[in-house]
Amino acid sequence: MNQTIVFEFSQEEDGGFVAECLTEDIFSQGDNWEQLKANVKEAVKGYYFDQKKELAFRIIIL
Repeated sequence: MNQTIVFEFSQEEDGGFVAECLTEDIFSQGDNWEQLKANVKEAVKGYYFDQKKELAFRIIIL
């Protein structure tokens, strides 16, 4: 996989966080920032579960 996956992150009124992928149909949420990052990684791996190569990616906040 040689593509960039772009997420938009936002904080909900209740204090939780939401991540919506702008390049694929991937969504995730978490109660705090650390949980959200872990959930995004899990969601991306799940979305690409059928890839033959091991998935490697990183989260960059701009």
